[in-house]
This record gives sequence, C-alpha cells and structure tokens, in this order.
Amino acid sequence: MPDQQPLFKRVAIIGLGLIGGSLACAIRRNGLAEQVVGADKRADELALGQELGVIDEAASSIEEAVKGSDLVVLAVPVRATRAVLAEIQPWLGENAVLTDVGSTKSSFVADVEAVFGGLSPNVIPGHPIAGSEKSGIRAANPELFARHKVILTPGDQASPSALERLKRLWEGCGATVLTMSVGYHDEVLAATSHLPHLIAFSLVDTLAGEDENMDIFRYAAGGFRDFTRIAASDPVMWHDIFLSNRQAVLRVIDHFTHDLDQLREAIANQDSATLLRVFSRAKAAREHFSKMLSGQAYVTNNAEKQVTFRLQPGGAVTGDIRVPGDKSMSHRSIMLGALADGTTEVKGFLEGEDSLATLQAFRDMGVTIEGPDAGFVRIHGVGINGLQAPRGPLYLGNSGTAMRLFAGLLAAQPFDSELTGDASLSKRPMGRVADPLRAMGAVIDTAEGGRPPLKIRGGQHLTGIHYEMPVASAQVKSCLLLAGLYAEGSTSVTEPAPTRDHTERMLAGFGYHVHRDGATASVSGGGQLTATNIDVPADISSAAFFLVAASIAPGSDLVLRHVGMNPTRVGVINILRMMGADIEVLDEREIGGEPVADLRVRAAELKGIDIPEDQVPLAIDEFPVLFIAATCAKGRTVLRGAEELRVKESDRIQVMADGLAALSVETTVTPDGIVIEGGQTIGSGTVNSHGDHRIAMSFAVASLRAKGEIEVTDCANVATSFPGFVTLARSTGIHIEAEGEAND
Repeated sequence: MPDQQPLFKRVAIIGLGLIGGSLACAIRRNGLAEQVVGADKRADELALGQELGVIDEAASSIEEAVKGSDLVVLAVPVRATRAVLAEIQPWLGENAVLTDVGSTKSSFVADVEAVFGGLSPNVIPGHPIAGSEKSGIRAANPELFARHKVILTPGDQASPSALERLKRLWEGCGATVLTMSVGYHDEVLAATSHLPHLIAFSLVDTLAGEDENMDIFRYAAGGFRDFTRIAASDPVMWHDIFLSNRQAVLRVIDHFTHDLDQLREAIANQDSATLLRVFSRAKAAREHFSKMLSGQAYVTNNAEKQVTFRLQPGGAVTGDIRVPGDKSMSHRSIMLGALADGTTEVKGFLEGEDSLATLQAFRDMGVTIEGPDAGFVRIHGVGINGLQAPRGPLYLGNSGTAMRLFAGLLAAQPFDSELTGDASLSKRPMGRVADPLRAMGAVIDTAEGGRPPLKIRGGQHLTGIHYEMPVASAQVKSCLLLAGLYAEGSTSVTEPAPTRDHTERMLAGFGYHVHRDGATASVSGGGQLTATNIDVPADISSAAFFLVAASIAPGSDLVLRHVGMNPTRVGVINILRMMGADIEVLDEREIGGEPVADLRVRAAELKGIDIPEDQVPLAIDEFPVLFIAATCAKGRTVLRGAEELRVKESDRIQVMADGLAALSVETTVTPDGIVIEGGQTIGSGTVNSHGDHRIAMSFAVASLRAKGEIEVTDCANVATSFPGFVTLARSTGIHIEAEGEAND
C-alpha cells in the first residue's frame, strides 16, 4: 500500500460488475481506503471478487456492507437504483458519503429524494466515462479509469469537504475529474453517448431486416464495423438508460432528426455548399472531440494539462528555420475571409489552439472552412451579412485578440451571441472594447470587473463614432474598425502611439477602403469585402525568442526565414539593435501587402539601454524575452510606459520579475515597467509561468546563459501561439525537454 493516508476508512461497493469491481481494485491498489467491502446479489461473483483480491471483504447483506462505511458507491443497473437505495437507507451513517456510477444523474437524484426525502450534503452523484466490452468481476481492471474522465454532479447543498474527498479518490484512481450540473450532464451524455448507441442499435437492426442482410454484413467496410461496435453493448443496461434519461434523449433525437432531414434535403437538391459546410465543420469537431465534453464546440482544456519544461544550461543556437505563421494575421485572415464574397485561400496559417478556436467559431456561425492542412486553409465566405446564429457560446480559448475582435464583429449581428474563454482569458479586462462599442449602440453584458464572458445582444443599430484611445492597443483599434463595417456613417480611431496595423492592411487587401490620416484610421459602414489569397508570414513575436537566443548564446549563428517585417511590429529588432545585437535583414520583399524578410542573427555583446517609449507599443508582446536579453547585457536596462503588459495573459512585468528572482536575478518593478541590472548570473531553479506561453518560452531562452537546470511549470499554453516550439528549439541547440500531456 502507498505511503499516503487513506481517504476513507471503509468503502462499500454495492454491485461488483465491471465498473464496481474496477473501482474496488483501483481503491485497494492505490491505498485510498483502509478496507473495501463488496455486496452483490450474485453470490458467486461476490465470492470470486474476494478470491481474486478485488475486495477485502464479501458482505452477506447490504446492511453488513453499509454499516460503518464512510463511503458507499452504488454500481447497480440504473433501474434498480431506487430499490437498492431503500435497502441502504436504514444503515447509512449520518456522515457517510453516498455516490454512484450511473450514466444518468437526474434519475439518481430523483431516486435519492424519493427514498431519503431530499439530498443530504454528503450525496454526490458521479459518472466515470470509462468502460469495456467485457463484463463481470473477472473483467475488473484497476487501470480502467486511468486517463479517463469522471463527472461529478454535486448539488448546491453538497459538502465541500465530501466533494473534495470524492474528487481525490477518483484522481487517486488515475481519472481527471470534472464537475457540472445534473441536468447538463444528462443533456451532454444524451448527445455524446446515448444517441450514438441508439443509432448503432437501430442501424444494425434495420440492416438485419433487409433481404440481402448476409451480403450487407459480409461486405461491410471497417467504418461500419467501427461505428456499430457499440451495438454489442448490454441491451438491458441500455434499455434502462434510455428510459431513465428519456427527456434528454428525446430532445437530442429531435435535434438530430431535424439536422438529418436537412442533409437529406441537401442531397436531394444537390446542395453541395450545405454538405461541404456540415462535413467540414463535423470533421474539425471530431478532431477535437476529446475536448468537447463540456458541450462547447472547441475547448482546449489546457487547465487539465500539466506540462513542465526542463532545461539544461548552455549551448549555442544555430541553423536555418522558419517559425510558425503570424498569429495576429491568422486570426484576421479567417475573420475577413469569412465575411468576404467568394473563396479565400490562406497559406502559412498558424495551427495553434487560439487560431483554431477562431476558425471553429466561424464554422459554428455557418461558414464552410476547409483545412487547415499544413498551414493551408480555404474559406468559403458568406458575405458581410451572412453569418448565422451559433448554437451555443463561442469558445475562444486563451486569445484576447480573438475575443476583442469578435466583440466588434458581433456587436451589429442580427443574433445574440456569447464569447467565452479559458480560465486565463476569463480574468482579462474587456471593458476597454465594451465601453466604446456601447457608445456606438451595442448592448454588451460582461461579468464582474468587465471580464468575460461577453454577452452581446443582437439586432442593434450601430452609429459610427470617433474614439481617442487612452492607451495604445491594436486590439481595441481593430475591434472598433470591424464594428465600423456595420455602423452608419464613419468610425474613426486615433491612437496615442503607433500599434500594429494588420487589420487596416488586410481590410485593404480585401478591397475595403481604410482612410488613414496620421494617427487616425477610419472606415465607413455599408461596404463589401472581396475574397483574396493570403500568405501569412512567420510571426515576429515567435521569431523574437530565437533572435534573443542567438544574441545571448556565444557561438550562435541562426537564419530565420520569411519573417513578417510590418513596421508596427519590428520594435523587438529595433530594441535589440540598440542593445548591440548583430541582426542582418536579408531579401526584403512584400507579399500580400505585408513586408517580409529573412533575418540572420549572430551572438553579440549586448548593453543595457533606456528603452524609448515610442518603441514600447511596437514590441509589446516581445518584452518577456527582452527581459532575458537585458539580464544578459552589460549595464542597466530601463522600461517605462508599459502598463499594457500588466493585463496580458498574466501580469507579465511581475511574473517575469518573480521568475527572474527564482533564478537569483534581482530586478526593480515599477508601476509601468521594470529596471534590470545586466550582467547578473542566472541561476538554477523553478519558475512558474502562470499559464502564460510567452513567459514559458522566455525562460527556455534564459537557460542558454544559466548556471544550472531550470524547471518551468504550467507550460501547456505554449501550444496557443507556437505549436512545435520544443522540437524547433531543440533543433537549434536549446537543451529542452517537455514533460506532460501536451503534444508538441
């Protein structure tokens, strides 16, 4: 038994089938209880369970099993639950936790209320999403729940301590625990589990009744066998599930039947556009199906991943590489391509999780999008007024850019919409776009503090405004210009300092006139977008990590290909050159209205500088790695006027200062910046990236000049902006390994 303290003294498992038996095995193997007692009406199974070591003790009755147990788990058929609860009720201790493993939760709650007269704080329904084609006690497998999900559906009355103990028990069995409401659980499972089983049973039954059924089954392809495999499940169990979850199943059957009728009509009418839209949307959804349990069309669930970077010190950075496509342009290419008339083809699209969330959101609004396939995407535009109401909230992952730009695009749509994101995005302020949009006539509700989710009421008439931005922000500027496409009159935005102008350039590329007068950009509503082709350059924000890496690591010589050189984005190059970096710009050219070039960077002695404030907006995303450059430079580096860094994916000023402190580097944090004395030794230690991708990658670069191993935790979100970072970094000479579940 492991050294950990058991969570429960005595656990009673009522029903020793596959799930009950596997849970008993897992509890015993992992030392989660002092004693596991089994009860089952099948005496032979019960005896076998004790003989095989599945349980410690075989109870002769439910009374014997339940008495003295501080956790009771019902693992009986759904339709038998009420009768078993009646047997349990007289013997269940006042402080005992009661849970189950059934596929329907509303029926369990109803049965508990009928037998006990209500839900006590210690009743917490549960449902492990795991199974096997085998059944019975011999199939009990202590690894059955490893890397699978378990859903707990606590009511408002649930005891936090009881919930926490049960959660830890399931996690101790290797499962990932989610919580949701009882009703929502039944709706989700009706759609994702119950309906597929119903269709499989029905299809096999239908085909078995055909005259040529032997030929049908003889020549059935692998797809038919895979899909109908679940029709071999226990008929009695599924009979019980469908009757117990009747209302939710009927709703999803009606929904599915309606959509199936639409596909039938599309086939009958040779409506290829509808078929392609549905099939491409379904293909993308299927690829992310394991992330869809919460009911959203695209969910990254990065919070469930635990990814750690382990970095060994030293090394030189060499090679000839191309970093992924520009994230800002990838977002905008999908947005404007979707609203254009005609078909837009995009090359170099960034297949990071944020960009994919934007792509999926437009699929959810009726846009047919093919790909991405090795960075190629084909968008069948629906026109500026062609978006359709999504079925549910639009999930935008970790992307503040997407949420702020979507707010502008959706403010004048005829339908209601809701924008949500992951835990990090849900903490970021959205009032700075919501307030000016409200001044244009939009109706937007936010959570406390102006944070997501954003609930946008459709059918509003927008009127153009002139907006003087208090803080330079390309996201705010772009949001208002996109809203201006739908507004009456002219919408203009004046920025206090230059910010990236991808939106203005790309609008012009799609044939929509943007008037520019110094620091002011404006559009007039009522125009149209015309499809075009886009070649997304490599993201200079991603290139920045390697620009700094090659600058600070002795002996480095690196070429970066096809890097975007938009004048509003080259602050990182300007600042590094001021610090003495050896960066050579090669083969400058213009593609799709955007300047690009190849960059050669070699190791150099950097010196500290006072960073000019006019460069701050041009390098706002690159400062975390510039802090690493400053640490390795000779002399003092001072950053001012960078308040914007405090409201990114994290407070990047403080989080970088904390991370440097963990590596024995001292800094002075100011309200709008930081002071770094260069030449300090970077030590070994553990850095918490707080889920911020740029923080994580910056400390990977720091390892090149460190004196010992660096561990960076909470790195799963690197996939949001730089898929393949670990592999590419390793290929250039950075000594990095990633531990955890994220695919790199």
